[in-house]
Amino acid sequence: MSFADQLTLTRAAAVPLVIVLFVWDFPNHDYWATAVFALAMATDWFDGRLARRSGRTSALGSLLDPVADKLLVLTVMILLVGEGVFPAWMVALIVARELVVSGLRLAALERGTVLRARDLGRLKTWAQAVAAGLGGLAAAGAFDDSIAEWALVIALVLTWVSGLDYARLAPRLLRGDPTAGPARGAKSSESTFSSSPASRQTLP
Repeated sequence: MSFADQLTLTRAAAVPLVIVLFVWDFPNHDYWATAVFALAMATDWFDGRLARRSGRTSALGSLLDPVADKLLVLTVMILLVGEGVFPAWMVALIVARELVVSGLRLAALERGTVLRARDLGRLKTWAQAVAAGLGGLAAAGAFDDSIAEWALVIALVLTWVSGLDYARLAPRLLRGDPTAGPARGAKSSESTFSSSPASRQTLP
């Protein structure tokens, strides 16, 4: 297992700690929870950069990376609903989109392909992370909840716009057509669908 894959597993392993810090009532616990969340999300940028720079990619990393991201970000969003920072309906819409795109990803895997990350998908991942981070700070009392809510609105819009972008590819995928536009950061010869799951990417 590569160091980048180990960082991905560390990100997933941070989820229980983040939950404990948010729900355990002690002074500044929301600040601590948000700090751990931010550090864990920072590994997403670092492990992807490390894998691209070293050229060492793995099927395990391409599968686990998006799962770890979704698990961490959605967990924090749901916790912030419980703290009254985020509206439940907005978080529910984000979770619904993630489930739909995850289903599309499973359909791709059944056909022996990996759905590559797209620009909007990458952007929405970090928009969600920023919204969750601001929500954590709002829960800690750093500023008004409305700031975090507006960040969540932006993340929600990007989440569904990027979801529609993936849905546009679904008919070709289900027909077994592995052609689509190039992914961000990919060489021009690469397509959004790949028959080899050895590329390290975030499938948001």
